[in-house]
Amino acid sequence: MSTLSVEMLAAAPAGPITSAGHAQLGIAVLVGIAVIVLLITRLKLHAFLSLTIGSLVLGAAAGAPMDKAIASFTAGLGSTVSGVGVLIALGAILGKLLADSGGADQIVDTILAKAGPRSMPWAMVLIAGVIGLPLFFEVGIVLLIPVVLLVAKRGNHSLMRIGIPALAGLSVMHGLVPPHPGPLAAIDAIGANLGVTLALGVLIAVPTAVVAGPLFSRVAARWVDIAPPEKLIPQRPSAELERRPSFGVTVTTVMLPVVLMLAKALVDIVVDDPKNHLQRVTDVVGSPLIALLAAVLVGLFTLGRAAGFGRDRLAGTVEKSLAPIAGILLIVGAGGGFKQTLIDVGVGRMILDFSKDWSVSALLLAWLIAVGIRLATGSATVATISAAGLVAPLAEGMSTTHTALLVLAVGAGSLFFSHVNDAGFWMVKEYFGMDVGQTIKTWSLMETVISVVSLALVLLLSLVL
Repeated sequence: MSTLSVEMLAAAPAGPITSAGHAQLGIAVLVGIAVIVLLITRLKLHAFLSLTIGSLVLGAAAGAPMDKAIASFTAGLGSTVSGVGVLIALGAILGKLLADSGGADQIVDTILAKAGPRSMPWAMVLIAGVIGLPLFFEVGIVLLIPVVLLVAKRGNHSLMRIGIPALAGLSVMHGLVPPHPGPLAAIDAIGANLGVTLALGVLIAVPTAVVAGPLFSRVAARWVDIAPPEKLIPQRPSAELERRPSFGVTVTTVMLPVVLMLAKALVDIVVDDPKNHLQRVTDVVGSPLIALLAAVLVGLFTLGRAAGFGRDRLAGTVEKSLAPIAGILLIVGAGGGFKQTLIDVGVGRMILDFSKDWSVSALLLAWLIAVGIRLATGSATVATISAAGLVAPLAEGMSTTHTALLVLAVGAGSLFFSHVNDAGFWMVKEYFGMDVGQTIKTWSLMETVISVVSLALVLLLSLVL
């Protein structure tokens, strides 16, 4: 499977760019993160500049040659923008088409009509869970953001009460349920049964999403009470708009990338033959880039043309959709650069070395290792692959069920406390219009709740299965 191979190669750099000891690396990490937080919170420096400076400080404190540190940062920034950045741009175009054509209004009006104020958070976690099953986390965010912001605005709901359940549904699927790259990599490394892991992953994901979503959102809404950012809220269609696409057509357009990516995942699982013609086709059309691009092209007709847009109006909609996300792209890219600098100076290897002498149960050890790598590198996928490789020998002699639970323990740890070295942290911060402190109180703690609750469920299942 080509996607998995790329992820694994990305997670295994040739070697650290510094020979610093563990103590120096640990201090360098703390210094780098402290510089970023202080620049943003105290000096009010733009997050893009703060992340750039923090990455260079990290490299210098770790004893890496400055040219190597710069190369690591720029490589991470480039790979993040080329991957996530393009998806954000395509998602912004689709979101603008939804807004200007009236399609987003159609979805929101339908949701508001069917779900009352109390059931709205539950509706959002359900929608996010279904959409997030085959999607990368970043793709799910860009597809759901217009709906989340509009529901919060029109229904006069707290943004946290609507946004946290949506984020929880996406994140739980990303970390625990195949066919996402992280769980698939862990299944392959540990030798677990895919079907059993999928079934247990869903069993754990549902209650975890409920606790971290609708339930935790009540607490998050009390801690952070903010309105949806006006510049990102899709505006109502202009008064001269005579018609708008139907609910069915709108949902079909939004779900098109979901269906294409799900088809790719299913074919990869069932066929699993890179030379098979069907798999080669689905690998192309089901890639996030092509799937979202197809949705945008289809949306030009099913949304734009259906609302009576001419060529000039369509061109203007696309152009206007890109301006508000310029800052987001730079911040997310810089977050990727900081993450890559952490990886290249050898922080991940440091965590693995420390964990070799830990004397705890296999499931808890897998979780702790993944937590350490997640905190150090910011990458859930890197944490999953590295931790799975380390604990794979422990799976020998385990039952099929416990081997699957070992995979899920790794996945749970990989989601622990997202912070400033995670590109997802900056995506959520910018899309929801929060500052760093507010993002930690909501998004970071939500990720921690997911990690801890899912670990508790893994340990509980290990006692009864």
